[in-house]
Amino acid sequence: MSATQRSGLGNGRLLLSLLLLAAWEAGSGQVHYSVPEEAKHGTFVGRIAQDLGLELTDLVPRLFRVASKGRGDLLEVNLQNGILFVNSRIDREELCGRSAECSIHLEVIVDRPLQVFHVEVEVKDINDNPPVFSLREQKLMISESKQPDSRFPLEGASDADIGENAQLTYRLSKNEYFSLELPINSKPTKKLSLTLKKSLDREKIPEFNLLLTAADGGKPELTGTVQLFIRVLDINDNDPEFEQSEYRVRLMENSAKETLVIQLNATDEDEGVNGEVTYSLMSIKPNGKPLFTLDENNGEVKVNGTLDYEENKFYEIEVQATDKGNPPMAGHCTVWVEILDANDNAPEITVTSLSLPVREDTQPSTVIALISVSDRDSGDNGQVICFLTPNVPFKIVSTFKNYYSLVLDGTLDRESVSVYKLVVTARDGGSPSLSATASVSVEVADVNDNAPAFAQPQYTAFVKENNPPGCHIFTVSARDADAQENALVSYSLVERRVGERALSSYVSVHAESGKVYALQPLDHEELELLQFQVSARDAGVPPLGSNVTLQVFVLDENDNAPALLPPGPGGGPSALSQVVLRSVDPGHVVAKVRAVDADSGYNAWLSYELLPAAGGARSPFRVGLYTGEISTTRALDEADAPRQRLLVLVKDHGEPALTATATVLLSLEDSGQAPKASSRASSGAAGAETALVDVNVYLIIAICAVSSLLVLTLLLYTALRCSAPPSEGACGPVKPRLVCSSAVGSWSFSQERRQRVCSGEGPPKTDLMAFSPSLPPGLDREVGEERQEAGSHHSGLVSSIDPSPLLEVYVNCFKKNPVYFMDVLYFE
Repeated sequence: MSATQRSGLGNGRLLLSLLLLAAWEAGSGQVHYSVPEEAKHGTFVGRIAQDLGLELTDLVPRLFRVASKGRGDLLEVNLQNGILFVNSRIDREELCGRSAECSIHLEVIVDRPLQVFHVEVEVKDINDNPPVFSLREQKLMISESKQPDSRFPLEGASDADIGENAQLTYRLSKNEYFSLELPINSKPTKKLSLTLKKSLDREKIPEFNLLLTAADGGKPELTGTVQLFIRVLDINDNDPEFEQSEYRVRLMENSAKETLVIQLNATDEDEGVNGEVTYSLMSIKPNGKPLFTLDENNGEVKVNGTLDYEENKFYEIEVQATDKGNPPMAGHCTVWVEILDANDNAPEITVTSLSLPVREDTQPSTVIALISVSDRDSGDNGQVICFLTPNVPFKIVSTFKNYYSLVLDGTLDRESVSVYKLVVTARDGGSPSLSATASVSVEVADVNDNAPAFAQPQYTAFVKENNPPGCHIFTVSARDADAQENALVSYSLVERRVGERALSSYVSVHAESGKVYALQPLDHEELELLQFQVSARDAGVPPLGSNVTLQVFVLDENDNAPALLPPGPGGGPSALSQVVLRSVDPGHVVAKVRAVDADSGYNAWLSYELLPAAGGARSPFRVGLYTGEISTTRALDEADAPRQRLLVLVKDHGEPALTATATVLLSLEDSGQAPKASSRASSGAAGAETALVDVNVYLIIAICAVSSLLVLTLLLYTALRCSAPPSEGACGPVKPRLVCSSAVGSWSFSQERRQRVCSGEGPPKTDLMAFSPSLPPGLDREVGEERQEAGSHHSGLVSSIDPSPLLEVYVNCFKKNPVYFMDVLYFE
């Protein structure tokens, strides 16, 4: 390349840059470029990435792309350097026809975040189309009687270019008879015509062959030619003449076929056949389609096809009127038909760049999709408004002329609505208006915003003691309103200490099913209530969870036989020996068998039975069924053996019942025997009686003090419960609940209990107590004695009360509330 060529190329680039800068400033924020048509592949258009303020390194990661509606791939962008270049042949006439302005609208779209830029590329016209005549030869018939300065219209040429490239000048081949009268720019309707300079003489020159040349204003200019064949006719010296040389008609598009456009009328001043006129169409511009017909006899111009305003707005019809003279004479006129727009095109909606699905935690004002609308009509018929389905958390925001963004306008909740069926409606301003709709389905993606929830805050289960290891106790279930992995729930124990051992050594929970299993046999005497928490966690990120409390009541089984209490302080479970005077009265209590049962309820209710003596002899003694007191049935005499050996069977009420046998050795003596021993016995009895009186006094004082303290504690506790909100704890106190009351006693479910209850944390607590019953007068003595004897023993059914009325009350209450009465009852 020479230095001159490089200098010219540099000047050209400088000029192009100035043009681009001017286009940018004139675009009110848009990027404007220009490119000549027919530019070669790879021709530089502009540095689009730099002009849009985008970094070259962001083009690929941000999915830089260019969309051009209906323009194919005329222009492309090099993602390496951000240069917009010509990708294929651009023909301005093919794109825009004879429109004065021609541009390619590009949408530049980048993601992360989503941005849309509008770029206008103006296509500059070049002189690439020569003038073209519609006919290769134009024939003119001119009477020899025509006077000089007569004018004969010619069919001019057309040029597909615009501007100076379409400014045509005409030249006629050299002759002495004809000259051209060129159209004047200020009068675009002024037609090209041939002017007769001097009179014709057919006998000298019967015909003329002239060459008409049309040249455009481009550089270099292009030309087109047509052959003019002029035949000189003999005298029929009057041409048909129209009332006007030009007619203008307005016609609605989509007018029905055979609709009358205009009726032309031409007159010929000649007479006879020379005055009879017929009509013919010479041409229809711009496309020459037979959209109109002309009745050759009456001059009626009618619609013969479909008129579309969006295709052509004006039609130019050249009509010729010819007489029947010999030779025939012709007159000409032009009919300009202006097509009026009708609202016959509904808007078109295009939805692109959908960002789906949409997370339910998406912030408002986030762009969901891009929407463009168009209407081929003009004026009000082409003005489009766009709106969205009401009552949805979305809205449409206008970003540019006929371009909109679908934007989130509120918060989303997948658990309430998982899919939104949106309808975008575009309506034009015609009368009646036309509309179009487009459906957009917006799916809401789940976010882990719901924790698993249990149906109840607390569950209660019951299991019998001595259960097999691994037995199923209960099943907990939690539901998560989320979806997929966010709704996948797993279960686990909330680990705590149960006494000296870990909770996980007692129970386990299946992570998937929520089934709770006992890992070892449970002992009601050791653990009556096991209270713990089960945690439910979902699989979301981050995971969410909740806890539920499970109370497992260990039900008593009859697995403990009655245990005999020692006969005296510090004594072991040996035979009970007692000296009995023969002089005692019938019914005198001579001894008492004491026994307790480690079980609860019926399993700890003891009864006493005297086994028959060997040989079937009738014993003078009996034992109280529920008291264990051994008393005489009659007066003792000399016939009774001095040594009496009694076997007392102690039996509980469990199924099956368990038993123990007590041996009682009684020595029968006369009142005068063993005075020293009797004296010592009397002395011991007196001392014991004095000690018993002292113990009773202290016991009454202690009971009063404890009762007062208990009443005060209950009052304070009630006041605190009324003034403070309830708290949920693993071992929280519960309100005393009355189970049963009667004339022989009342029992209530309370927060105090003498048996051990474990809930996973804190010291052992008790939850069952009994208030002093109102007994019949005959039972007062036995109750008093039983209070003295059972004060420090293991909890159980005290055997000093006649159980007949109590049993009836206990059974009735057990039927009403079997859960609470599985525990041990205490009578005071």
